[in-house]
Amino acid sequence: MGLSHSAFSMQELNDYETLTYLTKKEILHVHERFSNLNPSAVKQNKNAKLPFETVSELKLNPFNDQIMKVFSVSGDGITFEDFLDMMSVFSDRAPQSVKAEYAFRIYDFDEDDMISQNDLKMVIQRLAGKNSFSEEQMQHMIDNILKEADLDGDKKLSFAEFEHAIFKAPDFVNSFRIQL
Repeated sequence: MGLSHSAFSMQELNDYETLTYLTKKEILHVHERFSNLNPSAVKQNKNAKLPFETVSELKLNPFNDQIMKVFSVSGDGITFEDFLDMMSVFSDRAPQSVKAEYAFRIYDFDEDDMISQNDLKMVIQRLAGKNSFSEEQMQHMIDNILKEADLDGDKKLSFAEFEHAIFKAPDFVNSFRIQL
């Protein structure tokens, strides 16, 4: 496998493989991608913390700040292990239930463990990009989402309701991934 030039021992690679949905080869590839974000910083410090804005994989994602917030342990930058966790969850082998858990956290803007109408509004605004909707159109979309997914009628989505709705969406798994 060419580990003589690897930044990791075989034990570290085995541990990372056990803790992620990635193979050793993919872990080395993820480390290479992370190292390329700031080669000098990573070369000097294996545990370097890089600024969020350096993560090119997410530059065009409308939820990039939320994704960084969810995956960053410290909240003020991203370490290799944070990046590895993110790439593992966004990999093809991550189970749909794990993807749903992280998607819920990303869409829960106010971090109250519920997807509220305000959270849904933020999701729609970010997905629409520069397109804007009238308040009436926005409320209509939110009402339709809640009509379909809010099983207990409390006008917000619990994780169970969110997961139930996501599992019915055939494109969810394909949209919640980053190609390695």
